[in-house]
Amino acid sequence: MKIISTDKAPQAIGPYVQARIANGFLFASGQVPLDPVTGEVVGATIEVQTQQVLKNIEAILTAAGITPDEIVKTTCFLKNMDDFVPFNNTYSTLFHEHLPARSAVEVARLPKDVLVEVEIIAVVAQ
Repeated sequence: MKIISTDKAPQAIGPYVQARIANGFLFASGQVPLDPVTGEVVGATIEVQTQQVLKNIEAILTAAGITPDEIVKTTCFLKNMDDFVPFNNTYSTLFHEHLPARSAVEVARLPKDVLVEVEIIAVVAQ
């Protein structure tokens, strides 16, 4: 197993890692819209927050040497399901030909009261 860590995504703020590779898969911790430099929440809308989440995910993928095309599963947590359509429009910009499987659920509360959190599982060539 290998731990993936980059300063281009927010550092873990608890007893977990940004991502870990095991058995040919990358398992990334949920990403929230934090600026990796300041640690502050970016944006007040679902679109802006989702853009930052995607930037954080891309930074982790880059650190692992893979691209969004290798993502096979995402789990998306939304503070308000009424944000689903604008979230989906922004989320879709990460993907091209290879769409992952996905779950999207509304949750009562997210860290730092953000609007969105996304975790991923990706395939890593061995």
